[in-house]
Amino acid sequence: MKAAEMRALITGASSGIGCALARELHGRGASVLLVGRNAQALERAAQALGGRSTRVDWIAADLATAEGRARVVAAASHWGGGGINVLVNNAGCGDFGMLDDLDDAAIERLFAINAVAPVQMTRALLPTLRSQPMGAILNIGSVFGSLGYPGFTAYSASKFALRGFTEALRRELADSKIGVHYFAPRATKTGMNAAAVDRMNVELKVAMDPPAQVAAAACAMLEAGKTSAVFGWPEKLFVRINALLPGVVDGSLRKQLPVIRRHAATAVAERVTQS
Repeated sequence: MKAAEMRALITGASSGIGCALARELHGRGASVLLVGRNAQALERAAQALGGRSTRVDWIAADLATAEGRARVVAAASHWGGGGINVLVNNAGCGDFGMLDDLDDAAIERLFAINAVAPVQMTRALLPTLRSQPMGAILNIGSVFGSLGYPGFTAYSASKFALRGFTEALRRELADSKIGVHYFAPRATKTGMNAAAVDRMNVELKVAMDPPAQVAAAACAMLEAGKTSAVFGWPEKLFVRINALLPGVVDGSLRKQLPVIRRHAATAVAERVTQS
């Protein structure tokens, strides 16, 4: 499907990768419906695309709640005259820290946004997508959805879940007109990162991509109809090695563990200070 044919709902579109995806798709000719929790940020994102129009709109909602999801689904089902034909499940969150430093509420919200919301949004919008001549679902995952990483245990688990959901759904819809796609970025320079994550990545020499670069690659994959992609090198190689020889990756990450623990402790302390 070419971008000019797309009426795309993009979750988490007020900043970061989601906002960059909206810009990229809109620039390629798509109509975009932006979804996020912050109405002011969504309005700014829409203004950057020329303001509300037949090709640009936004709706503020918390996708971790049934009420928020229902409001978005109701709007998306008729938006653009015939409803959306592309669903981009991009919204996500993550708390950096060792598992025993995370609390119940943080873990539950992380899974609610990263795993439960995409499943529920997809299920609710399948009738709309099935009614289109052609449709697509793009789930934005993470390298950590294939490569479990210390300090991101809950986040990794939620992205593993999203990757598994995407794979199963692609097979479930194999005889339909709906393409199901999974895109896994590596570390990206977004506001979701705690300051400690950025410092750790610098110390470990982990590359961080600008959101625009990630969005361009994701949109190109979607237009090409490719089912999945891991973005970034050598992370793409690490994912392959981890699938075949996980012990090799275990040894490599064990060497990083003291650095990860030190920055994770800092991240937890900074969250306490900011709360």
